Amino acid sequence: MTDVFTPEKRSAVMRRVKGKDTTPELAVRRILRTAGIGYRLGGAGLPGKPDVVMKGRRTVVLVHGCFWHGHHCPRGSRQPKANADYWTAKIDRNRARDAANAEALLASGWRVVTVWECAMKAPDFADRLLGAVRGQATAVALSSGAS
Repeated sequence: MTDVFTPEKRSAVMRRVKGKDTTPELAVRRILRTAGIGYRLGGAGLPGKPDVVMKGRRTVVLVHGCFWHGHHCPRGSRQPKANADYWTAKIDRNRARDAANAEALLASGWRVVTVWECAMKAPDFADRLLGAVRGQATAVALSSGAS
C-alpha cells in the first residue's frame, strides 16, 4: 500500500511526533503532583532516561505509547500497512530496548512502574498508579488487561 501523503508531508507529520511531554506523560505527572508525590524528569544517567524519577523512593515511571512500544492491546497490535517491514523491525527494537532498560534499572535497585497508554482510560487508573508508586512490588506494569 502506498502512503497517502507526499514524502515532504509525511516527514512533516513524523517531525510532530513528540518524544517527551506527551499527553500521557503530562497526565501521569499531574496525578503524582496532585497526590503530593515529588519527582524529577528525564532520568539522565539512568538506563533509558525514565520519564519520571522518584529518587527517594528508588522508583521510576516509564510511560509507553501502545503503538510505539508494541503493547499487546488493540492499538499496539495494529500492523502498519505502509512500509510494514520497517515499522515491524522498529517496534521490535523498541521492545528489546525497553526490556533491557527495565532489566538494568531493576538490577541497579530501582523499582520500575511501566504505564501503558491504554491503561489510562480506566476509571481507577489514578488509584492504580499511586498504589504502584507507593507499593512494594519490584516491577509493575499498568495495563488495560492485555500485557
